[in-house]
Order: sequence, then C-alpha cells, then structure tokens
Amino acid sequence: MTFSDRPTGTGHELAQVNTARLRFPLDSPELKDFVDALDPVNAVADEAAGFVWRLQSETGNATDVPVFGDSRLIVNMSVWRDTDALTAFMYQGQHRELLARRREWFERVEEAMTALWWVPAGERPTVQDAEERLLHLREHGPTERAFTLRKSFPAPLATG
Repeated sequence: MTFSDRPTGTGHELAQVNTARLRFPLDSPELKDFVDALDPVNAVADEAAGFVWRLQSETGNATDVPVFGDSRLIVNMSVWRDTDALTAFMYQGQHRELLARRREWFERVEEAMTALWWVPAGERPTVQDAEERLLHLREHGPTERAFTLRKSFPAPLATG
C-alpha cells in the first residue's frame, strides 16, 4: 500500500475511520456517480486545511482495502489536525453533496460505522486499529478510546 502523508508538528492528531456497506458492487451502474467522485473528493481532502494523511491502496483510494473480512464493506481512514478540520472538510463542497446521496449507495446500518481517536503526531493507524476502535465504540459507546463527532474527547495532553 502507498500512503499520502503530510508532516505535522508535535502532540496528537485525530484519526478517523468510516466504513460503509455497499448496496451494489463497486463496478455497478448504481455506484457510478460515487466511484467517479472518489478521486476529485480525495484530491480536495488532500489539500484541505488540517488534513494530514489518508489510507490508500495502489488505486489511490481505499475501496479495495479489506475491513472486517466483509467484501461488501468499504473503508475510509484518515488523520486530521483536529475535529474542527475534519468537520470543515466533511460538511462543505463536493463531500457534502456526496453525503446527501449516501442512502443511494450504502445500506443503512444500526451499529457504529464511524469512529474517531487520537494518535501521537506522526503515527498512522492500521485497518486493524480501526476495526478495534469501531468494536470498542459499539460495545462501550463514546469514550476517550473511540468516540464520535457528536460526543468527542479532547486530545491527550502532550508529555515530555
């Protein structure tokens, strides 16, 4: 796998994982608009204020990276400066337009499919880390270990 990476300062950065269960195969006509939007939206994310890193495979996105052993699940994982930076990206421009259409492409799932957590600056989470954080959130609700934008926790204090 290759990774887009941007260096940051010291302290902690916000890791996020978002999984979704596809309603149709990725190469289906029903998902064409979603698939066609991946590269442009990822390019905007890569240049967004506060963006640090995102998971990528050789395709340039992460739709072919396995998660939870479920071929119908896709994963998006990234690292941001803080919750404000992530929120600003999520709710503006083309990403906001895609969010509005998510029910066309993804199944509605009752369990948590998105989790946030703090990582030491420069640390890049793995899919295994993300799966563990999602399972923790599903079992315990939002905690300092795994939380949501609605119920978030501050970054740990820097030590040293």
